[in-house]
Amino acid sequence: MAIWLLKTEPAVYSLADLQRDGTTVWDGVANHLALKYLRQMRPADRILIYHTGAEKAWVGMAAVKSEPRMDAKANDPHLVVVDIGFERTLPQPVTLQALKAQAGLAGWELLRMARLSVVPVSPSQWTILTRMADI
Repeated sequence: MAIWLLKTEPAVYSLADLQRDGTTVWDGVANHLALKYLRQMRPADRILIYHTGAEKAWVGMAAVKSEPRMDAKANDPHLVVVDIGFERTLPQPVTLQALKAQAGLAGWELLRMARLSVVPVSPSQWTILTRMADI
C-alpha cells in the first residue's frame, strides 16, 4: 500500500464535497510527473487531501478506489484518472507552515515542488504526518 497527497483548490472541489459525494473521479492532472504518480496508484492506497489556495493545509484522508485509467473526457491518451473515496476529516488541519517547520519533511516534494498536484508520501514522512495530525 502506498500513500499519496492530492492537492485540490477547495473552491473547485473540497474535502467536504468528497465527503458529500462519497467517491469521485480524480481528473484534471496534466503535469508529467504528477501523471506518473497517478499511474502508480492502486486500489486501497491511502490519500492525504490537501487544500491549496488561501487554506494551504492537509485537511483529510481518502482512499484510491480504482486502477488508473485513461481519462475518457480528455482527447489525450496520456491523461489518466482514478476513483477516490472519502475516509475522514482531520480533527485539525495541518498547515503548510507546520509542515515546513518539520525537519524530517524538508526534502518532501510537497515542499520543494509547490505546483505538483500529486505527491508520494514515504513511510518516514507518514510517521511524522500522523503525529502532527494526531491520528
